[in-house]
Amino acid sequence: MQFRISKKSKKSNARIGFLETENGVVETPCLVTVATQAVVKTLTSDEVEKAKSQMLICNTFHLHLKPGEKIVEKSGGLHEFMNWKKPLMTDSAGFQVFSLGFGHDYGMGKILKAESGKEIKEGSQPSKIKITEDGVHFRSPVDGAELFLGPKESIKIQEKLGADIIFNFDECTSPIADYEYTKKSLEKTHKCAKDCLKVKKSDQALFGIVQ
Repeated sequence: MQFRISKKSKKSNARIGFLETENGVVETPCLVTVATQAVVKTLTSDEVEKAKSQMLICNTFHLHLKPGEKIVEKSGGLHEFMNWKKPLMTDSAGFQVFSLGFGHDYGMGKILKAESGKEIKEGSQPSKIKITEDGVHFRSPVDGAELFLGPKESIKIQEKLGADIIFNFDECTSPIADYEYTKKSLEKTHKCAKDCLKVKKSDQALFGIVQ
């Protein structure tokens, strides 16, 4: 994979460029369309292409639950599975650390729309999941089974899914986390990035999460 800058502003850091992958070239900056469960809701892959989407992103956590990365791999990887010939990304499941955790507990999204008067302090744990230094313990929202995801598990799943760009595992923090919680989370995510680099065996590009 290669990236080259074709033009850069002399007044700012704004730039345009080309990201070259095995499955096509993406002109940047671009909007990456969400295809959570290997499909853009209400659209076929042909319709998504006609809408001029350059790249899609699929959700590792949900694809792990169903149909499972082994089925996707046997189908020839995500590109074949969803009939998409252009570049693909998969996230790390880090967002589910937030959405199934503090996001669920406090009924909020990643962007705080109004002051809540609440604060998540260092050492706090969500009610439905358990966050540790090694990863996160979940309960499957499908059948209640116990799940564990950390850097090693996330990378292995994403390698089987076969996207062009995969993400390092991270803790996606709540907008009401205090300074100390956020600092510890950043350190944890930085360690996860190093661990992901160590365990990755594929030629897929690894996207570094910025908190």
